[in-house]
Amino acid sequence: MKIAVAGTGYVGLVAGVCFAEVGHDVTCVDVDEKKVEIMRQGISPIYEEGLEELMQKNNAKGTLHFTTDYREAYRDADAIFIGVGTPEMPDGSANLSYIATVSRQIAETVEKDCLVVVKSTVPVGTNDKVEQFIKDFLVHDVKVEVASNPEFLAQGTAVYDTLHAARIIIGTESSEAEDLLKKIYEPFGLPIVSVKRRSAEMIKYACNDFLALKISYMNDIANLCELVGADITDVAKGMSYDERIGARFLNAGIGFGGSCFPKDTKALKFLAREHGYQLRTVEACVEVNSSQKVRLFEKAKDRMISFAGLKVAVLGLTFKAGTDDLREAPSIDNLKLLLAAGADVYAYDPKGADRAKQLFPEGKLEQGTMHYVSGVDEALEGANICFVFTEWGEIRAILPEQFKSKMHTPLVYDGRNLYDPKQMKDAGVEYYSIGR
Repeated sequence: MKIAVAGTGYVGLVAGVCFAEVGHDVTCVDVDEKKVEIMRQGISPIYEEGLEELMQKNNAKGTLHFTTDYREAYRDADAIFIGVGTPEMPDGSANLSYIATVSRQIAETVEKDCLVVVKSTVPVGTNDKVEQFIKDFLVHDVKVEVASNPEFLAQGTAVYDTLHAARIIIGTESSEAEDLLKKIYEPFGLPIVSVKRRSAEMIKYACNDFLALKISYMNDIANLCELVGADITDVAKGMSYDERIGARFLNAGIGFGGSCFPKDTKALKFLAREHGYQLRTVEACVEVNSSQKVRLFEKAKDRMISFAGLKVAVLGLTFKAGTDDLREAPSIDNLKLLLAAGADVYAYDPKGADRAKQLFPEGKLEQGTMHYVSGVDEALEGANICFVFTEWGEIRAILPEQFKSKMHTPLVYDGRNLYDPKQMKDAGVEYYSIGR
């Protein structure tokens, strides 16, 4: 089937590549000519395990194409998937301007009946508006239907999540649209849950916000564990055996980040208020996460007289391991505070440094100084204090003795609970984690 994909971010690019992998003829559209040229060469603009290999494979097969010419891509497509960004507005609502731009381009371009499928995360009711918007601007006498097909990939495992999804959610308003979407996804061999459009839109928010709630709940319990002398890892282990709760998303830490959870919790909170309803659980989740991100910095500030002139090692910058994405990463909040306090920061991340430099260029920043190093040992060498923000394997593998031998003062604040407190203490490391 001939498929066009609008947008080549995490959602659009991964979807397009995976559609090509299962046999569809796919054209991915982006406005950035330089980005498109790089992708034509089989180079991924984002880091995702396995993505670049599949790009090169399907580029060579001739089933995957990249272009800035949306007219040619949309003109005779059987289905057009919209995977552009819906960034957060200052009030927490979703910015739908990119959706509107693509919708108008589709309306003015398509020359045959086609299905427009919105994969972007959008407020409930948006697909109805998109369909009407396209009809308002249609140039040719064709039939265009709009369907909802939210994505549930996790950054760092996006390709695997797409090809081995627990289920495919499709939201349609006609049997024709439902049948076409099922045909597109048939080669994946995955369970399909077919619902109405508005239900599909809500499923996306409901799932993401539930997981965000679970994380914030565990962080809240972890903070209480510290006060009463319990160990959150023991608590989580005991909870994990309860099938009603499950074993995933029970790890306490410094809060969630990324492109989904922070944005989607705020968007659902805004949507509820627009309809005169208060989602108290989600609002509490947002509040807990905001304070959790800087909990370790506040602990360290109480411990230190000042950060001014201290060498501070920062291990991990991305919001999670397996991605180069820094959106809403806890490291950002902490770096701002550390630099404002005059710290001399030496940061290491195996994939996220280039993106971090766009936010924190090397050199003098605020009252402090920002440095990027090429390895763990270089960050730790002579450091007065160390913060751990991301659970990369090579950071997880650091031995307590390395902190002790490399650092001037072996003082470690671990936001991912990667190390054993007893082993750290036995090695002579002053160690602080979350809920332990």
